[in-house]
Amino acid sequence: MDNIKQWLTEHNIEEVQCLTSDQTGVARGKIVPTSTFIDGAKVKLAEGSMLMAGSGQLIEDDILFSLIDERDMDMILKPVDEGCYLLPWAQKPTAMIIHDCYSHLGHEFDLSPRNILKKVIALYEQQGWQPIVAPEMELYLTQTCTDPNIPLQPPKGRSGYRECGRQSFGIEATDEFAPFIDDVYLWADEMQLRLDAVVHEEGRAQFEFNLVHGDPLTMADQVFVFKRMVREAAKKHGFTATFMAKPISGQPGSAMHIHQSILDANTGKNIFANDDGDTELFHYFIGGLQTYIPEVMAIFAPNVNSYKRFVAGIAAPVNLQWGLENRTVGLRVPESPVQARRIENRLPGADSNPYLAIAASMLCGYLGMMEQITPSKPSLHKCNKTRSKQLPLNFDAALSRMAASVKINEYLGERFVQAFIETRKTDYENYKNVVSSWERQYLLNIV
Repeated sequence: MDNIKQWLTEHNIEEVQCLTSDQTGVARGKIVPTSTFIDGAKVKLAEGSMLMAGSGQLIEDDILFSLIDERDMDMILKPVDEGCYLLPWAQKPTAMIIHDCYSHLGHEFDLSPRNILKKVIALYEQQGWQPIVAPEMELYLTQTCTDPNIPLQPPKGRSGYRECGRQSFGIEATDEFAPFIDDVYLWADEMQLRLDAVVHEEGRAQFEFNLVHGDPLTMADQVFVFKRMVREAAKKHGFTATFMAKPISGQPGSAMHIHQSILDANTGKNIFANDDGDTELFHYFIGGLQTYIPEVMAIFAPNVNSYKRFVAGIAAPVNLQWGLENRTVGLRVPESPVQARRIENRLPGADSNPYLAIAASMLCGYLGMMEQITPSKPSLHKCNKTRSKQLPLNFDAALSRMAASVKINEYLGERFVQAFIETRKTDYENYKNVVSSWERQYLLNIV
């Protein structure tokens, strides 16, 4: 805490955003004057804030108060030393500080996504392993539109034109939004985010930003902050940035690819490979992903819109195959030196909570190593034409698989699993009350 106070003073911060991630990935918290923060005032937040759906609605009362105290007591938020970030877009010197959540009794609050990730990291530490992840974040830039009934379209670039075709890896297409991208990198540098390459993706005005690899908790924090930063940069330039999994009909969806490797904590060597080739632990990790991803699919695809991304033959993977340098599989292994041997999980959507998606992917791999699960043979062919029967690629099926999973309930906690499922169901029930334009177009005069 003393380090944080010194940091705030050095940067002449006037206001502090004290926040944490809810299960959807929304920043929840309080904004306080710096003087109040430095004086040591406790930051409290209602436990129910972890049980809000993406729409902002709380889950049903009878379920809500079976998961938390019926008095809806406060959590205690404690600042994280490494979670301090300047906000370059703020009108006055402002900082956001990520906080961990504790119950009123002083225990880590088990419905907090950040605490769930810490729990999974501890499993690795007990084995003497240091997990490493590198997220890749896809997003769309769109013309700002406040009417949800109007389909989104790309914003105008520097030339005054909108993209009308796919420009994968196009440099000129990327340069159309150079002022926005320049600000993203400038702000990332000021916030000490570990941002690497940017590429134009397949969709119109769709981009992918890569983050440099690091420990899972740091990288989840950085993705959480990155998404806020990108939205603000887009606003500055007069358009919108969205991490929806499928914001535009007929265009590819947006993913959060998670590259994963594991180091021996004592030697610093990658346990996935050696001079003789890939290790058994590498294959077991893949086996765990193939076995348990169906049981955490609801975390990788947590919203109604998430499942519109999984269309056979389009960019998103619809299978659990793995292969070397094969972008049509769900689990890609990039060609790399021994020390950089890793597995890329291509299934999580850009709309998934980074803390939970990284935790779920790591847990699946961990279970594979503990249970010595042998994977399938690597695929040498195009695999994205047919959906895997193993994958629950609709909301009901995904939630049912997660609820019934003995292992996921055991390792993530029954209370967390129930809470997560209920927040998802709340949004799903709201969605089912909305009649879409597709229904009006195709059913109005037919049925």
